[in-house]
Amino acid sequence: MLPFTVTLRTGLPIHDQVVYAVTRAAVGGQLRAGDAFPSVRALSQELRINPNTAHRIVATLVEQGILAVRPGIGTVVTAGVEPHSSADRERLADDIERLVVEARRAGLSLQDVLADVRSQWTATMRRTG
Repeated sequence: MLPFTVTLRTGLPIHDQVVYAVTRAAVGGQLRAGDAFPSVRALSQELRINPNTAHRIVATLVEQGILAVRPGIGTVVTAGVEPHSSADRERLADDIERLVVEARRAGLSLQDVLADVRSQWTATMRRTG
């Protein structure tokens, strides 16, 4: 059984969905620093995905600093929340722009969006303790 939750949806890259699910679990406290992470083989078997895709997922999470490969130990969770970098701010700016455009397209007010963001923020913080 995987130490995080993911419901794969069609139409979205599996790689992106799993990377996001693991990141969400680390930030939300479901995965903690030092926790063992499944091997590429276990990940591919559990999710029923190609081992190459599972390898890319782990490599991406290592590159992002969420996982680390420890010789003789395996892959472990390194951290949930790290200080942000300018690259993080740029990526978030792109995500925020998409959120604003989609919210406006859906007819939501700024107050609606802020309430939803506040609700998600609170729920995430509650999971991290």
